[in-house]
Amino acid sequence: MPRMIRPGTAVAVIVLSQWLGTSLWFSPSGAADGLMLRLQLGPAAFGVLLAATQLGFIAGTLAFAASGAADRHPASRIFAWSCVAGALVNAAVALPAVGFAEACVLRFAVGLCLAGIYPLGMKMIVQWVGGKPAAALGWLIGMLTLGTAMPHGLRAAGAEWPWQAVLLASSALAVLGGAAVAWLGEGGHVRAGGKPTPVPGTPGRVTDPPAAAAPRAGLWGVARRVFAVQGFRASAFGYFGHMWELYAFWGVLPWLCAPISAALAQRQGAAAPSVALLSFAVIGVGALGCILGGQWARRIGSARVAALALAGSGAMCLAYPLLPATAPLWQLAALGFWGVCVVADSPQFSAISAQQCPPEVLASGLLVQNGIGFFITVVSILVMSHALPAWGAPALWLLAPGPVLGLIGMRALLRPPAPSGS
Repeated sequence: MPRMIRPGTAVAVIVLSQWLGTSLWFSPSGAADGLMLRLQLGPAAFGVLLAATQLGFIAGTLAFAASGAADRHPASRIFAWSCVAGALVNAAVALPAVGFAEACVLRFAVGLCLAGIYPLGMKMIVQWVGGKPAAALGWLIGMLTLGTAMPHGLRAAGAEWPWQAVLLASSALAVLGGAAVAWLGEGGHVRAGGKPTPVPGTPGRVTDPPAAAAPRAGLWGVARRVFAVQGFRASAFGYFGHMWELYAFWGVLPWLCAPISAALAQRQGAAAPSVALLSFAVIGVGALGCILGGQWARRIGSARVAALALAGSGAMCLAYPLLPATAPLWQLAALGFWGVCVVADSPQFSAISAQQCPPEVLASGLLVQNGIGFFITVVSILVMSHALPAWGAPALWLLAPGPVLGLIGMRALLRPPAPSGS
């Protein structure tokens, strides 16, 4: 007899697992000092290491979309195995014989595995909650944000740990996340033979037909199909502008926090927060933005929440370099506000795209959007890793075009609906 799991319980398991699994994403940032010393890297080369993860994620998303595997195989199984494989290759970076080239290859492999974690987590959420996923996706991407912050938190909590311990701890968390989703399974949503069944705890609602029934449209077929839908296209363009800013901001955050920590240390001595703790706090507070944005979207709609967050983060791209270095508390407050806004729009774009995407290519459509978005992050990460050491804080102005173009791209979603009968 299949287990009866309520959607609320399933969502809780999925978002917790997303938090644990995505701790792999920025684990090198949590171990940055020791890893850069060991591999003899400067900021630009470290940016290449981060970009390798993004490239792996892109390759994984495009491979899933091209093969249709994400729509033909159980999402929970892909998620669980991706967590285990990602944990293994991430831990391998700590091996003594690994040099810079090998580390880049291993981080590329971590990115491949993350393609089976983040987008598949979104698919599972949509399957469990149905047609209004904004609030649940707010929790999911909030947990992804906490997962991104986790390596910095591990470093702050274990300041005396060797850098290898941060990588291994992230891997252990990912294995726990995979085990939780493996326990959850598909929830008995679909009967053998392909007939949809009611979701336990949600009378009258049925899931989509089984993934195996999805046609193999191919990568370009999926892309043409989803981008032909105006609502999906507008959401995707907004998402692309958001992605130009998001991961580049997260990637350079330790360098932005370093002078703040040093200035506070002059005032407070040993009681001053470390760079790792500040980085953890600024990234982690973004989870609150995702969750509150998801709740707010129920009142004003996902598109308006996304636009407000995108405008807020774009304003910080312009304003932060103008803050004086002699006001570290103002800088920290600005980074905290930026941390909230920079990711609060992400679940709303995902929710809009999921609602606009044809259901039989739901996972593949989201994977195409993610793949393009993360290719954009590779460019912005590399640009910022070179520009910030050369120009300092004014380099952040290079992030502003992302939010501006994103707001222009999503403008169709903000237009009032046409009157009935027009």
